[in-house]
Amino acid sequence: MKGYWIALYKKIDNIKNLKDYSTKVTPIIKNFGGKPLVRGGKYQNLEGENFSRTVIWEFPTYETALECHESKEYQDGWALAKATTERNLQIIQGFNTE
Repeated sequence: MKGYWIALYKKIDNIKNLKDYSTKVTPIIKNFGGKPLVRGGKYQNLEGENFSRTVIWEFPTYETALECHESKEYQDGWALAKATTERNLQIIQGFNTE
């Protein structure tokens, strides 16, 4: 089954740090087979807590998604924004109804 990163950004104190993080980790995530599905953009909050930014990446497998997140390369990139960014991040296994 495919794997998904779902990141809901609660607070971004330094947009430059977030951009530096994104620039560094995008090729790393893609090397693990990650495909961006949602990255910011227009949205409407209909229920529950409002998040300023949502990012969703799709991976070939759940295991690959976990491996990417735990990699030294990704963690080094996340360190660029971690101190100035608050987010919820879940790695979720997809499913198939067919």
